[in-house]
Amino acid sequence: MNTVLVLSIVVVVIVLLFDFTNGFHDAANIVASVIASRAMTPAQAVVIVAVFEFLGPLLGGTAVANTIGKFVQLDDIPQTMALTIILCGLLGAIAWNLITWWRGIPSSSSHALVGGLVGAVTVAAGPGHVVWGVQALFEGHVSGVMKMLMALLLSPLIGFWAGYAIHRLMLRLLQRARPTLNSGLRHAQFLTAAGLGFSHGANDAQKSMGILTLVLLLGGFIDRFEVPLWVMLACAVAMTLGILSGGWRIVRTLGFAIYKVRPLHALDSQLTSAAVIFGASALGAPVSTTHVVATSIMGIGASERPKSVRWAKAGEIATTWVITIPGAALVSVLLTLSFRGILLLTGSAP
Repeated sequence: MNTVLVLSIVVVVIVLLFDFTNGFHDAANIVASVIASRAMTPAQAVVIVAVFEFLGPLLGGTAVANTIGKFVQLDDIPQTMALTIILCGLLGAIAWNLITWWRGIPSSSSHALVGGLVGAVTVAAGPGHVVWGVQALFEGHVSGVMKMLMALLLSPLIGFWAGYAIHRLMLRLLQRARPTLNSGLRHAQFLTAAGLGFSHGANDAQKSMGILTLVLLLGGFIDRFEVPLWVMLACAVAMTLGILSGGWRIVRTLGFAIYKVRPLHALDSQLTSAAVIFGASALGAPVSTTHVVATSIMGIGASERPKSVRWAKAGEIATTWVITIPGAALVSVLLTLSFRGILLLTGSAP
């Protein structure tokens, strides 16, 4: 069988595996507030989110996929080398996802993907094959790595202050409400959790769609960068299966370790997160669901009782965010160098 074909199949499988780990890693981010506020059982939350997670990438367009699939340029190097680089970058991102999941740390799959690919491409092909977007920034528009970094850095701030503002507004509107309103707030979360699941699918699954389409382009299976329908379906299914598998270690962190989440907090967090993530998807900006959900909870807590927010835990999470890109990049660099060493020893290096 053709080497390029075999390698392409392997990379496609790894892309879908990353999509799966993204699903179970980020499942906790989506359902944490729903479960913590006792609006749904874990089973109900996961099933509802999974259904709308599946619809997200199918109905949410391909703007994010275009951004992700075009921030590295590997079309001028041998096919086997290009596909190997993508493979090592993905494995680095997957390894980071598994490490942080095992430790119960809500790190960003988006950061891990960017770090993994940048690390692998830089060490194997050179920094010139990464679209950094610095020059474009001076020219008045954003692209490449700069576009993704700006989205990943700004979205947590927007999540925090939007959560702060929405919760203050809701407190004013409901200041005379009776405690029995909590029942209605819990039922309303069936809608907001579905919206958050849809927005997550429309953003996060598109990242894998972009990489998978890039693999097909590099392998010579398509002539131009255009996401095929089967790629959308495959990524939607992989992420949905990941959601169904759950990530309960992270639920405890987001649902209980930052701020004590009650029905109104959960509703406001879901509204905030869904709006920020879906807005970013429409702009083609890949954001971190982890960042947005966690900072929205912090903003909601800060708007109500700042002293009750467990800022130490928030600081631990923030530290993980900072080290995720270099951490995933380092893992992918080590994998790339190891793979290159194996090829040299076997005499198979290009």
